[in-house]
Amino acid sequence: MTKYDPDLSLLFHALADPTRRSILTRLAETPARVTELAEPTGLRLPTVMRHLSVLEEAGLITTSKDGRIRTCAIVPEALDPVRSWLDEHRAIWEARLDRLDAFVMDVMKDSEE
Repeated sequence: MTKYDPDLSLLFHALADPTRRSILTRLAETPARVTELAEPTGLRLPTVMRHLSVLEEAGLITTSKDGRIRTCAIVPEALDPVRSWLDEHRAIWEARLDRLDAFVMDVMKDSEE
């Protein structure tokens, strides 16, 4: 099992909020200006900026500034540690369930005899 990774905690924290997940979904299409990201949320710009800073701190997005316009882009490879962690835990639970299934089948076969 992988050791505790503080970056993984940052990623899960960033992904825990539905507003941040919707921002990531939007950025998966194409980079966008902060004002474009704020419009569908109904949140004030400072609140959206806080959400963006959480995403940027987790490494899920990058931002660039051109004059007064700040543009955000997604960093898809930043999700690789989450994917690896989930795959590892899926394998653990599938192995446990396979053992449980084999046990139940043995018990059922023994009870039929």
